[in-house]
Amino acid sequence: MVGRFGLSDVRPVVGSTVSGEFPARAVVGEQLPVSARVFREGHDAVAATVVVRDPAGKKSQVVRMVPGAPGTDRWHADVVLDRQGSFTFTVEAWSDPMSTWHHAVTVKIEAGQGAEDLANDFESGARLFEQLAKNLTKVERPRALAAARALRDTSLDVEHRVAPALEDYLQDLVRDFPVREYVSASPRYPLWADRPRALFGSWYEFFPRSIGAELAGDPVSPAKPLRHGTFKDAAEHLDYVASLGFDVVYLPPIHPIGEVNRKGPNNTLVAASWDVGSPWAIGSKDGGHDAVHPDLGTLADFKAFVKRARQLDMEVALDLALQCAPDHPWVEAHPEWFTTKPDGTIAYAENPPKKYQDIYPLNFDNDPAGLYAECLRVVRHWIAAGVRIFRVDNPHTKPINFWQWLIAEVRKTDPDVLFLAEAFTRPAMMHELGKIGFHQSYTYYTWRTEKDELAEYVEELAEAEHYMRPNFFVNTPDILHGYLQTGGPGAFAIRAVLAATLSPTWGVYSGYELYEHLPAKPGSEEYLDSEKYQLRPRDLAGAIADGRSLAPFIQTLNRIRREHPALQQLRNVTFHQADNPDILVFSKRDDATGDTVVVACTVNPHEWREATVSLDLEALGLDWHTGFTVRDLLDGTEYQWGEHNYVRLDPFSRSAHVFEIVRPL
Repeated sequence: MVGRFGLSDVRPVVGSTVSGEFPARAVVGEQLPVSARVFREGHDAVAATVVVRDPAGKKSQVVRMVPGAPGTDRWHADVVLDRQGSFTFTVEAWSDPMSTWHHAVTVKIEAGQGAEDLANDFESGARLFEQLAKNLTKVERPRALAAARALRDTSLDVEHRVAPALEDYLQDLVRDFPVREYVSASPRYPLWADRPRALFGSWYEFFPRSIGAELAGDPVSPAKPLRHGTFKDAAEHLDYVASLGFDVVYLPPIHPIGEVNRKGPNNTLVAASWDVGSPWAIGSKDGGHDAVHPDLGTLADFKAFVKRARQLDMEVALDLALQCAPDHPWVEAHPEWFTTKPDGTIAYAENPPKKYQDIYPLNFDNDPAGLYAECLRVVRHWIAAGVRIFRVDNPHTKPINFWQWLIAEVRKTDPDVLFLAEAFTRPAMMHELGKIGFHQSYTYYTWRTEKDELAEYVEELAEAEHYMRPNFFVNTPDILHGYLQTGGPGAFAIRAVLAATLSPTWGVYSGYELYEHLPAKPGSEEYLDSEKYQLRPRDLAGAIADGRSLAPFIQTLNRIRREHPALQQLRNVTFHQADNPDILVFSKRDDATGDTVVVACTVNPHEWREATVSLDLEALGLDWHTGFTVRDLLDGTEYQWGEHNYVRLDPFSRSAHVFEIVRPL
């Protein structure tokens, strides 16, 4: 049924399924924009309020909405959730007789109407201020009653009769304690508040098994294979990762690796006795998803690794890959959890033309009760070991309702646990995974390299951030984009700057800082000598000492991100004009602190580029034609800027400016 007032298009609202309404998501302390279309008949004033109820169902916030652009009938407010958990919000539209009265009496006085003409207006106003007084405290109530008396005092001239009612202090009370009539409410919509790491963080991925190889320093050869790294080696490596300013350490699967159909270097079908295989081929005689690879150490060693990460203010994200090697214990104990082909063999994984002979996919339809319960047990096993973040491998190849169930079950007991979807797939599936509960998602950022497509994609993501938060990984063990293969060191710096400043969460796979760029073959996005199939020693410290590493630059980016709350959000992005198709300019502003960052970055890794940049000063919180100082956070240089500015960017020396606005001139 239509309400008393026009009230529609409430946002953020995610949608619903047969199992219930999906909540919109925010993190604790984040400003969550709420809007709605609100209107009414005639010329009387209408107003709107957002009412937020906390996890206990009690009103925790009542926020007055403000009108948006004229003619749109959209009203806006920001709400801030103060704790984790399940909230709801309602938009209420209501008649605002005070605003109607204020406008009418002001216009009539300006038109020259006298006391006789305004008699009814004064009496109506007096009654409204008496009604307002009932909403006020004992301290404030006399001001409203005094305004009512003045409006009725015929001994005063018009100006003095109306003056107390129009004073700023009383108008503030009118706004904070409004007189509301004919309140119409929207449905109650769900919200979920996550901890801040769901929105903001810097991720670093490395294979623990390669760290020992790096420390050993032995060459790769059949006669003398590299030493397999351990969690103790990896724990020592955490100091390096922490020094670069990362918040999350992501580990590929740490479980026993299958021996049947084990892959060799560069994904070859025949493995030598010393080949380590792919960590995603999980399970062997040594155990399955709840076990630790014996060459890495013990469960106690893993817990010590997690503890050391926490001491360095980092979290450990563990890969959750729900698939099995042919010799995984589940294959013998639960053959019904797999797909059997007509010839009686179990089907291995394929993504044509790619074949994964060392992996059996799980079939979630054969025994959902048994398989669901086992997967939940595995997740809770690692939660008990200290894991609070899971990077989920290929979630788009498992049923959506399974993930909705699993995440909901984990949320009941451990609401601080986060899930990142590694779903490089169709947009509809990526968005649906976000809606049903995944806290973050990999994105198409890796394949967005041009100025216009980057701006368009980030704006698209910002529109959906109330249910799908992006994680901009610059590379992964599976993805070495052609841009990095041919762009040289400049390409690596450019992609790092854009990922670290466009997205609140970004990630780096180890080796990026060494400019690793050789593909397995022309046209491939696979790395040559991929670490997925072999140990990959790296002299990270030596590269820094010799000036051959991007690590100091990454360290600077992560420091800037931590120091500037504007970069810890996504919805606040504004793109500005630059008259060169290779130069991208955007800003982010944190309304709560006023922190404002402007980024100008080239997307051309081969040649220098220049442009005139035209800024939207209003989006920067500045008046038009106002001069101001900007400081480059990358090197400390300062410039005097205004509405129009010149930039020259060179991928070999200065691929980007990351400016903070210091002060107006």
